[in-house]
Amino acid sequence: MARVAFARHLYRFFPALEGREIRVKAATVAQAVAELERQFPGLAFYLVDEQGKLRQHVNIFIEEELVVDRERLSDSIQPETRLYVMQALSGG
Repeated sequence: MARVAFARHLYRFFPALEGREIRVKAATVAQAVAELERQFPGLAFYLVDEQGKLRQHVNIFIEEELVVDRERLSDSIQPETRLYVMQALSGG
């Protein structure tokens, strides 16, 4: 099962994430998001919009690679993959 790590800022909104090793059984990022929603209701709404597209303020990394398909989240993941979910940074 893939492991998912979250940036600490999400703990404020989803305290159940803190201090836990979160694992999901999924073949794609979209399936991982669906499984995260099952485990933590409301989390998917923070990550994706009504069309299932990754929100602008969110980045997901598969190991060290940024998710390529932000619209359908079709990037594939392997059973021992590590996913990192964090807030997108911007500014200048």
